[in-house]
Amino acid sequence: MGKRILQWHPAFQAALQIELSKEEDFLQFEREYNLSSKPLQIDTLIIKKEPGFRIEKSIGRIFRRYNIVEYKGPEDYISINSFFKVNGYTCIYQANTEHEMEIPPEELTITLAGYHYPRKLLLYLQDIYHAEVDRPYPGIYYVSGFLFPIQILIIGELSKEENVWLGRLRNDLELKADIEPLAKAYKGMERNPLYAAAMDLIVRANWKKYQEGRKMCEALRELFADELKERENLGIEQGKADDVLELLGELGQVPEPLRIRVTSQKDVSILSAWLKLAARADSIEEFLDRIE
Repeated sequence: MGKRILQWHPAFQAALQIELSKEEDFLQFEREYNLSSKPLQIDTLIIKKEPGFRIEKSIGRIFRRYNIVEYKGPEDYISINSFFKVNGYTCIYQANTEHEMEIPPEELTITLAGYHYPRKLLLYLQDIYHAEVDRPYPGIYYVSGFLFPIQILIIGELSKEENVWLGRLRNDLELKADIEPLAKAYKGMERNPLYAAAMDLIVRANWKKYQEGRKMCEALRELFADELKERENLGIEQGKADDVLELLGELGQVPEPLRIRVTSQKDVSILSAWLKLAARADSIEEFLDRIE
């Protein structure tokens, strides 16, 4: 399981929706929102269905009507370029409308989420732009002095009590402090696709700990006795399909017929061959020619 490419972004989006699930009736989530006809995408766009509705959870306190979220996985970091890229995306999103001021700039916010405190970025913003940085909640940093309200989420610092899932979307979980509470939170939610997506990534990212936990923790033995083995055996096809689509996504926007063709392929040997072709292809068109 450790050799499979870990799909952190879908799990982050699932965990984010889980944390804000109490307000799900008032929010609309758009994954990989296309900013243009070419592959220029926001990681997550969160739109308040009722503009005046206030989010109680700390990660959403800053939210206004339209909220742009940029996520960096554990092996990445929030860089100076990341900061300006997401600001640029936000400006494009505001301006790319049929009518002027269709999206009021004052109704936009930016969230940068990652695993490493962006010391270099914040020092740069404070030195060059005299930005002010405040930490109103654990793991949440507000950056003021720019066009849009900005918050930075450091996932490992978030309150685990308030953010049971997002705070544990990591690859360094502890058995007692993290894995056992997750097992209890997951029980009864196994068929919910959001919880399943988040748990699947967390399990694979912490596979050794979960194997250890199955021997030591009654809650894990009960919950995962059959499920972990089933995921190991039956998840291979889906994992390879996801890997193919991730590589193709780096080449451009994947056409829906091709996405369906990849996800519906159950022959592991064919998926393995497609994975190699996707890694070598210079374009989606070249990949299509080769698989034909």
